[in-house]
Amino acid sequence: MSDKIPVGTISGSYGVRGELRIKSYCAVPEDIENYSPLTSQDGSRSFTLALVRPIKNGFVARMTDVTTKEEADALRGTLLYADRDQLPSLPDDEFYHADLLGLDVYDTGGTLIGKVKTVQNHGADDLLETQLAGTSATVFLPFTKAAVPTVDLASGRIIADPPDGILPEGKTDADPEQKGA
Repeated sequence: MSDKIPVGTISGSYGVRGELRIKSYCAVPEDIENYSPLTSQDGSRSFTLALVRPIKNGFVARMTDVTTKEEADALRGTLLYADRDQLPSLPDDEFYHADLLGLDVYDTGGTLIGKVKTVQNHGADDLLETQLAGTSATVFLPFTKAAVPTVDLASGRIIADPPDGILPEGKTDADPEQKGA
């Protein structure tokens, strides 16, 4: 587990006075301001953030040392990280997306399915984009109790029971004798 968790991103400038467009990844979007100072991924830059007002898909914010549109534009795409100890602790059945990335995914029979590549959310439940073992192909596993009954961060593994049809043929633990029967 990383000591830093991504809590947002700078999506560009807003206006001509150095204000920025900020996308928040926080459960309560306004909380991103409470985690200041935020840092870049490598920790080389520090950002003190002050939210000005909400806008569609984010916030207008000001940062110290950013006073022009050009300076704001130069920060476009910068991920904003907070120290893990600044963030609230989570209940046992909740996880920060950053902690799931890279975990090995096994089926309920102990066969390696692959590795978590990304965590996606398109409005309903989270989906674990899993890169299948030995290939560059990926599948999306619903991140629900039924499909992912066990997440063991300490051992770096997830136990999954994918719904039928999610895994390509040959990647299921179905009995080969039953195929074609």
